[in-house]
Amino acid sequence: MNRLAIFDCDGTLVDSQHNICMAMELCFAAAGLEAPSRERTRSVVGLSLVEAMRAMLPDAASESHHALAEAYKLAFQGMRARGLADEPLYEGIDELIARLEAAGWLLGVATGKSDRGLALCLDHHGLAGRFVTLQTADRHPSKPHPSMIEQAIADAGASAGTTLMIGDTSYDMAMARAAGVTAIGVTWGYHDPEALREAGAHYLAEHPLEILELMKAMA
Repeated sequence: MNRLAIFDCDGTLVDSQHNICMAMELCFAAAGLEAPSRERTRSVVGLSLVEAMRAMLPDAASESHHALAEAYKLAFQGMRARGLADEPLYEGIDELIARLEAAGWLLGVATGKSDRGLALCLDHHGLAGRFVTLQTADRHPSKPHPSMIEQAIADAGASAGTTLMIGDTSYDMAMARAAGVTAIGVTWGYHDPEALREAGAHYLAEHPLEILELMKAMA
């Protein structure tokens, strides 16, 4: 059975915090709304856009959530067109990916990004060909629903018992638990370690290469 390591993208592979917060501020301003705090925005990173808007504005109408989600996409596209949407890889991610591949692991992504947004991000970093399965918010329910992981497992010919979910948010950990896979929380992203533990993280890593040591312990 193949072994599969699934990564979240924002806050796990790349640091997109500044972009996400700026796009959120722009779309709220366009709607005449007070922008959420950056702490509040970080708390919903990982959810699909409509679900993120619903979490921030629970009393608003569903139409408003959908309109804000579309405005967010437009704001992000405008930032990218102006060269303002930099999403740097976290230090150590390149080496982690290379060493997992060398050890025979298949790699996947499960993200709240759109297909387009994920493709642009991976292409920019030369990573597009490194992942055998790419699961996004365009084709699945929002995290923490296990659909993304279940499809990734099917694509890779893996099983729940041979799959890891690596992510920085409580939604990633809850999704992993719902899918019955090992949940590795990373502390360099957007949710704090206690939130990751409470959501079900089996292990925590403070640096990408620590994940390799955790895998040895799990073997």
